[in-house]
Amino acid sequence: MMFSKSCEYGIRALTVIGKAHLDHRKIGIKEICKIAQTPESFTAKILQNLVKRNILNSQKGPAGGFYFNRELDQIKLIDIVKVIDGEGIFSQCGLGLSHCDAKNPCPLHFQYEVVRNELLDMCQSNDLLQLTTAMDAKNFQR
Repeated sequence: MMFSKSCEYGIRALTVIGKAHLDHRKIGIKEICKIAQTPESFTAKILQNLVKRNILNSQKGPAGGFYFNRELDQIKLIDIVKVIDGEGIFSQCGLGLSHCDAKNPCPLHFQYEVVRNELLDMCQSNDLLQLTTAMDAKNFQR
C-alpha cells in the first residue's frame, strides 16, 4: 500500500466510526481499536489530529466518543489522506529522490507518475460512506 501505517489506521478507524454514525451513536476509542484492530494510543493521536482538522468530532465524558457532524458522503478519502499523509504522496518521487521531475526523471518516474495519478483519482472518487458501507468485520481480521 502507498499509504503510511498512520493513514491505514486512520482510515480503518474512520470506517468503524462511520458504522457507529450510521447507527446514530458515538463510539469510544477502546471499541474503535478493538474492531479496527489498531493500537489504542497511536490511533487516539491520529483521531485527535483528524478532530483538529475538522474531519471528525469528539466529546468527552460518559456519553462521549467520536462522531461526525456531517454526512459521510461529504468526506472524501483525499481529505483524510491529505490530513494524515500530506499531499506529497501524490507528487513525490517513487525512489524518494529530491530532484525528480519530467525534465530530470528517476528510472521509475514516468511509470510511478501513472500510479500516483491513479491513487489521486481513487482518493478523489471515494468517500467515507462508500468505504464504511463496503467494510465489514471480516476486512479487519488478520
